[in-house]
Amino acid sequence: MIRMDSWIEKKCAERGLRMTDQRKVIAKVLSEAKDHPDAEELYARASTIDSNISLATVYRTVRLFTEAAIIETHDFRDGRARYETADDEHHDHLIDVTTGEVIEFVDDEIEELQKRIAEKLGYELVDHRLELYGRKIK
Repeated sequence: MIRMDSWIEKKCAERGLRMTDQRKVIAKVLSEAKDHPDAEELYARASTIDSNISLATVYRTVRLFTEAAIIETHDFRDGRARYETADDEHHDHLIDVTTGEVIEFVDDEIEELQKRIAEKLGYELVDHRLELYGRKIK
């Protein structure tokens, strides 16, 4: 039996999800990702750990993890669903439209502005996503 103990695996246990060895491998790969991999990239990484993992298993697993709010799915306008953990550390994204690189950032001024806008419109801000798209200045 494979023992991984990733952040995602712990969240799955909290939510009562059954963890197969293949799910543990996919959870480990997602937990360790420093980028926002798509299903094909997850499959490539996971299959180096367990060659019996199929692309269909990856798709089923990311759907399960997404439905359980353990990972988030992003569409960065490149035609691929990309994934990252749904941990408590809020951040926004800047996507380089030339290279596809995704840069995570936090800006206190933007956070405060979003709250003020919501309040001005009569709302309490409970969540948001901000994605900026740009090209590197030469």
